[in-house]
Amino acid sequence: MKHLKKRFKELHYILVNSLPISIVNKLPLSGLINKNTWSIGIYSGDSPFNLTAPAGVKNPVLSRRDVSDVRAAFVADPFMIKVGSKWFMFFEVLNQTTRRGEIALAISDNGLNWKYQQVVIAEDFHLSYPYVFEWMNEYYLIPESYQANSIRLYKASNFPIKWSFVGNIKSGGLFLDPSVFRYDDKWWMFAETNPQRKLDTLRLYYADDLLGSWLEHPKSPIVTNDASIARPAGRVLLMNDKIFRFTQDCHQAYGTQVRAFEITELTTTNYQERKIEQSLVLKASNFGWNSAGMHHIDPHFINEKKWVACVDGRG
Repeated sequence: MKHLKKRFKELHYILVNSLPISIVNKLPLSGLINKNTWSIGIYSGDSPFNLTAPAGVKNPVLSRRDVSDVRAAFVADPFMIKVGSKWFMFFEVLNQTTRRGEIALAISDNGLNWKYQQVVIAEDFHLSYPYVFEWMNEYYLIPESYQANSIRLYKASNFPIKWSFVGNIKSGGLFLDPSVFRYDDKWWMFAETNPQRKLDTLRLYYADDLLGSWLEHPKSPIVTNDASIARPAGRVLLMNDKIFRFTQDCHQAYGTQVRAFEITELTTTNYQERKIEQSLVLKASNFGWNSAGMHHIDPHFINEKKWVACVDGRG
């Protein structure tokens, strides 16, 4: 019996590796990675804190089945940006062959329906959480690159396909889900930094320039010993002169839900925040593509009555 099982696995391996990747990704995953599969959805609503699946959109809008250039275990951590009339989404694809995350691209005409394009950044270490943003008419991307013990800055040499490594923002530590934003003529950055991977410590840094000297805030770490509110969960939002950060709840299990905090004071000497009234922004649906958890959000203002966000979920 053991011999037959071994032979079956060998034949399965040969068969799978002889098929086009676009077909392989539509087959069921192996038992090793069949559970907790992440995919990407689109939500909308009248505020970034009141979002649901919009009518006419079938979530997930992107899954491993849409990936056509690498064997994908899942897709997650979406960030999107509008350039001209088109939307561009960057996200993690977990490559089954290398077992490393790579950064991929999808494009949309309306922000609701997406078409997968290709992997655009791959390194010999894991990449995820591709925080894309525009600054001074240039496009930048900061992925999570904890396996390289650094926070790396990439710049588009030919947006959105070609990206060049510019340099390290921070080095010599474990930095998870670095989230940057511009406020009061400075750059600010959150990152989860617990080296024991308890996901319970959030630190804050600031700098005058992206590649300048980043200093740790005197009030940092701003969260300790609390895995329910420490790890970043998407783009830091500046709205009506207010700042909001999103955080994923990893207390009982990794990436179960997303909460929002308002930063009420931010200077180079002081920091204060509060949980907003409608703090629970995303949660597991107990059914379908996001039945087991949600841990990421990137909301964008459309008009006074509409926001659109890319999110992810574990089914």
